[in-house]
Amino acid sequence: MVLVVGVGIGWGPTLMRPLLRARLILLGSGLLLLMTRRVNGTATDRSRLWLGVASLVIRTGRAELDFSGIRTEFGLPQEFPALALAEAEQAVLRAPGEREDATALPLVTIDPPGAKDLDQALLILRRPGGRFRVHYAIADVGGFVVPGGALDAEVRKRGQTLYLPDGNVPLHPTVLSEGAASLLPTQTRPAVLWTFDCGADGEPESVRVRRAVVRSTAQFDYESVQATIAAGTMHPSIEALPDFGRLRRERALDRGAVELQLPEQEIEPNGDGDWKLVLRPRVEVDAWNAEISLLTGMSAAKIMVDARVGILRTLPDADEGAVEAIKRSAHALNVPWADGVSPAKLLAGLDPSRPESLALFVDATRLLRGAGYTAFNGVVPEIATHAGIAASYAHVTAPLRRLVDRFATEVCLAVTEGREVPEWLQKALPELPGLMGGSDALASKVDRACLDQVEAWVMEDRVGQEFDAVVLRSEGNGADVFVAEPPVMGRCSGEDVPEGERIRVRLVQADAARRKVAFEAV
Repeated sequence: MVLVVGVGIGWGPTLMRPLLRARLILLGSGLLLLMTRRVNGTATDRSRLWLGVASLVIRTGRAELDFSGIRTEFGLPQEFPALALAEAEQAVLRAPGEREDATALPLVTIDPPGAKDLDQALLILRRPGGRFRVHYAIADVGGFVVPGGALDAEVRKRGQTLYLPDGNVPLHPTVLSEGAASLLPTQTRPAVLWTFDCGADGEPESVRVRRAVVRSTAQFDYESVQATIAAGTMHPSIEALPDFGRLRRERALDRGAVELQLPEQEIEPNGDGDWKLVLRPRVEVDAWNAEISLLTGMSAAKIMVDARVGILRTLPDADEGAVEAIKRSAHALNVPWADGVSPAKLLAGLDPSRPESLALFVDATRLLRGAGYTAFNGVVPEIATHAGIAASYAHVTAPLRRLVDRFATEVCLAVTEGREVPEWLQKALPELPGLMGGSDALASKVDRACLDQVEAWVMEDRVGQEFDAVVLRSEGNGADVFVAEPPVMGRCSGEDVPEGERIRVRLVQADAARRKVAFEAV
C-alpha cells in the first residue's frame, strides 16, 4: 500500500496529498483543482525538478515501525459490523437488474500499480472533424448498497476510504470495493456509463448517463501508459487521450481554473517490513486522466443544477485581497506578472523547476480556501461553482472510495431518466455536507500524521547534520522549508529567511514520539 503526498485526485490505492502541511489540510477538504497540472516537455524533461531527482528513496531501516499508534489515536475502525458485512455478501449474489449491455466497449482502467478498488474505466474514440466520443464507466455502488440498511449506515459513518502506508481503512467491505463492484479487467461488472460526444474544441455537445454492464479489457498504471506514449505504442482505447486531455486542459485555463504544481512525496514499504520516502514527479497521463473525471463531474453538476436538486462541491471565488496578496508575492519573488494575465494563466506558465515558482504555488493556496459540499432541493444555491475549477462541479467518479459520489450519481440517474428523485435520497442530501466535512477532516489528519511520522523516523539519526533546502514560506522569525534529500518538510528558525531562495539548514529536532522535525538556518 502506498500513501502518496502530492497533487492529485487519488485513484486506486493511493490518495494524493500536497507536499505542504497547510495544503494537506486544504486538500483534505477536497480542493479539486489541485488534481490537475500542466506538464511541459517530455516525460524526461518533466522529471528534472528543482530538487534534481526523479525518484529518491530513503529507507528507515527499522522493521519494527508501524502505524498502529496512528490507527489507535484516531479511532480508525478495524472491521465492519457483522450485519453490514452480511449485507455486502448478499449484495454480491443479487442480479444486476435490467441494464444496457455495453460489454462490447473495449474499456480500460488507469490506476496506480497494484490497485484493486477500480472506480473508472475509459474509452476515447476519434470522430470525424477532429471530434471525440468519450465513454467513462463508473463503478455502480448504488446497485449494491440498500438505502437505510446496515451497510448504508456504516459507510455514512466512514465517509471515505482512508489510506495508510500499511493498509487502508475501506469505505466498503473489500468483497465489494476490491471484488464484485470493482471494474477489474476481464470481469463483467455493473456500472454507471457516461458517454460524451465532444467537439473539436473538447467541449461536450451531448451527454448520456445510464446504468449498464461493462467489461474492462485491460488494467494499466500511469507510468506504463506514459512509457507507451514515448514508444508510440499506446493502447487503441486510449490512443486519443493525449490530444483530448490537452484540449480539456486548454479549456480549463480559458475558464480560469487554477493549478499548483508541486512534487509528490510518497511513503512506501520496501519489502523488508520497514518504510521509505520517495519523491516522484507526476507524469502527463495523471493530468489527462484527471480531465476526464473533471469533465464528468462538471456534467453531473449541470444535470443537478438544471434540475434544482443535488449536491455540489463548491468553493467561493477568492476575494480581491487574496489576488492582490499573490501579486505582491510574485513581485517580491521577481516573478513577472503582465497586465491582464489571470492568476490561473500565470501559475500555469511557471517553471516548476524554479524555487520561486514553488514558493508562489504555496502562497497561491490562499486562492483556494473554503471548499465544501452544498446540498440543495428546489432552489439553486447562491454559490454553485468551484472557484478552483472555474465551473460547477460534483463528485461522481469515485463511489468505491467516497460516500457522496453514490448519492450524486443517483440524483443524475433519476433526473435523466425522468423519474422523481427518491424520497430516501432527498432526505439524505442535507446530511451529506456534514458527513463529508467530518470525513475529509479525519482523512487530512491521518495523512498528515503518517507523513510526519515517517519524516521523523527517517531523520531521527541525523540531528545536527546540515542540508540544502528551499524556503517555501517565510513568516516572522521562521519559515517552512523543503529539504530535497531526503524529501522532508519542516519548520526552520531564523530571522529574515528569504522566501523562494535556496538556503543551508541544520536539523535540530527529529522527535518520532511527537512526529516533529525542525531545522535552523545556518
